[in-house]
Amino acid sequence: MPDVTFTTETMQYIALFESLTGAHAKDCLVLDDEDSRIIFVVKSGDMGLAIGKNGNNINRVKKQIGRNVEVIEYNDDPKEFIKNLFQPAAIKNVVIATKGERQFALVDVASKDKGIAIGKNGRNINKVKSLAQRHLKIDDVIINQK
Repeated sequence: MPDVTFTTETMQYIALFESLTGAHAKDCLVLDDEDSRIIFVVKSGDMGLAIGKNGNNINRVKKQIGRNVEVIEYNDDPKEFIKNLFQPAAIKNVVIATKGERQFALVDVASKDKGIAIGKNGRNINKVKSLAQRHLKIDDVIINQK
């Protein structure tokens, strides 16, 4: 995994998240978009811990931080991690390719889920691109409708 650097703010969010949920956070991305959201990437297998019974853990984190919170489960397999980044959109296939010095992911999305994959004003695809760059050194993510 590439080196992911944290600010003081993100380290504080990670510490709070881990203390409230018991899940291990590998990354924290603060997005100051219209929803003002924070995205946590949790260790593989910690998704249930992060959410908690009936969503109690994640709701405590949201209340404490006062912002929308998203949780994504990390996976060592780049294709599976990219599929997790697009949740809840149905991803049919992921191909990771290299052209020259650039690495990119081609993602086949069910036509009914293309809007979910892109998100309002591109917010979901921008999140995917940011996290794919941070964790996988993928320069671009391209959506194909299937």
